[in-house]
Amino acid sequence: MFSPFRFLALAAGALALGLPACQTRPAEAEKAAEAAAAGGTSAKPVPVDSVQIRRLALQRDSLKADSIAHKNGQLPGAILPGHRIVAFYGNIRSKGMGILGREPKDQMFRKFDGVLKDWQAAEPGLPIQPALHNVTITAQGAAGADGKYRLMNSKATIEEVRKWAREHHCILFMDVQVGLSDLEHELPKLKEYMKDPTIHLGIDPEFAMQTKHVRPGRKIGTFDARDVNYASNFLARIVSENHLPPKILIVHRFTQGMVTNYKNIKLDPRVQIIMDMDGWGDPTLKKDSYHDYIQTQPVQYTGFKLFYEYDIKPKKSHLMTPKEVLADLNPKPLYVQYQ
Repeated sequence: MFSPFRFLALAAGALALGLPACQTRPAEAEKAAEAAAAGGTSAKPVPVDSVQIRRLALQRDSLKADSIAHKNGQLPGAILPGHRIVAFYGNIRSKGMGILGREPKDQMFRKFDGVLKDWQAAEPGLPIQPALHNVTITAQGAAGADGKYRLMNSKATIEEVRKWAREHHCILFMDVQVGLSDLEHELPKLKEYMKDPTIHLGIDPEFAMQTKHVRPGRKIGTFDARDVNYASNFLARIVSENHLPPKILIVHRFTQGMVTNYKNIKLDPRVQIIMDMDGWGDPTLKKDSYHDYIQTQPVQYTGFKLFYEYDIKPKKSHLMTPKEVLADLNPKPLYVQYQ
């Protein structure tokens, strides 16, 4: 979704839930042991309390069930930092939200192929992972039946973009704009999709309006570290319970207030977090924002967005090339998104 704020801001396997092999309860097991030591007859087997076992299993938190030796360690199947992800962003049902959906499918993928080649040529030693970044839960100007100002893509739309991704060997990001809702209510809607090892998550603070008490687009929204941690924990649990490679979590940012208390964001090797600078405008202003909100407030990995339409709007501006991005940004972004 286009927002004038982006320019204004610039100018301004885990372990399965297991139970001990012993099938007797502690007190009864002690009595059996005492009887055996006294030379008594063999104790009768104690029936297994399956209801209690299930209750205990449900109470256990799969996050705590995992043993994580190295917070920043690389788990098998991790995409970063061994690749650079290059993504086309938008919504396949909308011409106004980005390059993904703006042009006819075949034409768009021809353009995408050219972009991927340019990025590979810019840094030949780092493999490129192509991606589609589809806004799956979209902020709305109308409140909707529940007054939350957001709408989820239909199942048919989601399945179609998944098909596009498979056809072109892309990973898929499902982006979430919560409106006046919150991540606790929206992310569970995507749980089944996140069990697919090729699907990852994006969250957009710009359209998180619960603390602003206005409809999306009137102010820039915000997420706190606790929101980012909720999303990370949501993904980590899915990774553990389904024995998946690490997930990637994209957090968009182009102002100071969009992400608060960044130092409290917790890292987990099951989730690779990318802070993505997605403001638009003149290259100098974009680089300054990357420095101020991404480089000097580091979390884990970094991302950078390029806008086909809006980066060229300011007078004498232009769309930065891959070589310019890599030469002018430190650290070099491992995620690059085109809108």
